[in-house]
Amino acid sequence: MDKKEKTLTNAALAGIAEDVVRRFGSGIKEHLVALEGIDREISVDKLAVGNTVLFNWNGNDIPVVIKNIADRNNIQVEFTGDQLHTQLDVNINELEGIVNKRSLAQIAQSRVNPEFAEQNLKQQAGFSAEVKEVARQRAEEVVAGKDPQTVRTDDLPGHVNDPFFDITCEVDAKGNPIPGASAQMKFVGSSPEAAVDKMLTKQYQKYHDNDVKIMVPKDYYPGMKEALQNKITSLEDQISTMRARGYSQDAINAKVKQLENCKTLQKNLLESKVTNAEAMEARTNPTLSTAKDIAKLAHRAGVQQAAIGAAVGSGVSIVRNAVALYKGDKRSIEALKDVAVDTAGAAGVSYVTGFGGAAIKGTMQNSSSAMLRGISKTNLPAYIATSTLEIGKTMHSYFSGKIDDTECLEELGEKGFGMVTSAMFAAVGQIVIPIPILGAMAGSMLGYALSSASYHILLDSLKEAKLAKAERIRIEAECAEAVKMLQEYRRELEKFIEDYLKEAEDTFNEVFAEIKEKLTIGDADGYIRSINKITEFCGKNPIASNRKDVDLLMQNDSPIKF
Repeated sequence: MDKKEKTLTNAALAGIAEDVVRRFGSGIKEHLVALEGIDREISVDKLAVGNTVLFNWNGNDIPVVIKNIADRNNIQVEFTGDQLHTQLDVNINELEGIVNKRSLAQIAQSRVNPEFAEQNLKQQAGFSAEVKEVARQRAEEVVAGKDPQTVRTDDLPGHVNDPFFDITCEVDAKGNPIPGASAQMKFVGSSPEAAVDKMLTKQYQKYHDNDVKIMVPKDYYPGMKEALQNKITSLEDQISTMRARGYSQDAINAKVKQLENCKTLQKNLLESKVTNAEAMEARTNPTLSTAKDIAKLAHRAGVQQAAIGAAVGSGVSIVRNAVALYKGDKRSIEALKDVAVDTAGAAGVSYVTGFGGAAIKGTMQNSSSAMLRGISKTNLPAYIATSTLEIGKTMHSYFSGKIDDTECLEELGEKGFGMVTSAMFAAVGQIVIPIPILGAMAGSMLGYALSSASYHILLDSLKEAKLAKAERIRIEAECAEAVKMLQEYRRELEKFIEDYLKEAEDTFNEVFAEIKEKLTIGDADGYIRSINKITEFCGKNPIASNRKDVDLLMQNDSPIKF
């Protein structure tokens, strides 16, 4: 496979990375939210009365509290600052992000009393563990293709310092944590045995009495389960002995109560995704801790995408080499070797695309820039990662003396031009061929091939030694104009897609709400009018305006034309 074919294949591999990059990138975003404490992806369904949000006031982000939500254009907020106490109605576009009660960066700034440094850090590490636990659970939910549900109860309006729960993954219709899906988090004790002893004191009795689940450090969990089983066995033996020897019922009841507490704690013990060491690192070095979690998720994205890339790369290579074998251009051993090399190369490129694309998307997704957040919704992060790899190859060839200045500039121009066009054709290909991977791959290959061909036609013209100066200037201007036009077209396409999808979402949400209402009250004409809104949105004329029109259509022998 020559250099141009490899670049073409790499563009195709970037095109099929959209799903992996999207899921893992969104998971990475959850860790950045945990670090900063602000979720900048604002939507009405995420907002709740009592949420603290950032309001863009004359270019400055000011914390305000949500007081009422009518719709996306009518959200009542209240200023609570020292200089201003007032309410006003804003639209969702003026809100910059939902503010969490605690963030890793904020906890890291907590004061530590030198006389009680170890105790203070341990307690603060417990808070960091809550934030990190929620981030990891939400990341896994997103990677699994679900909407993230896990939250700290402190971030639920009206549940700051909840007496029973620190974390929940499900709330009821009123926004209250559901007991079976919620837990208290406890990072206590110098050892698993010490943690068990601590949790069996009177201080924890309310949790046992109310059957509350208790989440403990990942590294303590096995030891605590074992320590509890040992206590249960010992208490059962003691109770049997006390009954045999005629101890008072009060003394026996006290032991029975201890046994019940042990069994309740054993049943309700949950294993955290965070160890004691990780909690302390999150407290003392939140940026490093977050970077490690991001790297782990990005690595998983790379591994998953590498498997997909290897399958696609081997399939393409098998076809190419089978044709070469049939034509007699290769021997069997050469073809097998090339298939192995191509498969390994595709896996490697796909790993870089998955790893880099997920990291870039996650960073863009929670950026303070609305433009970058918009870009994160496309597959551009995957193309950025692949383009970086391709450009790196060219620069390595240049610095190692394999290509000269002119060849270096030619390759950089071709790859930049090709990758941008490939990204657009990937989206078009997915629409034309609505099969995951196949459509994106076909579009990417077509985009790169066409752009590369047009670029080289212009480039070859410039290489003509006898080309007149005026003609050269004209062609150079055409090259510049082609790139400019391509960039402008991309911007227009992205804006069109974003506006269209937003309008479509609003239209369908409105229509479905109306349909539900009309069905509830039995308004057939209203139901038909609501359905017609979708027809009109799609550029078609309704064939019936009311129930009478439908009856006439059904009675008419002529075929119905949609």
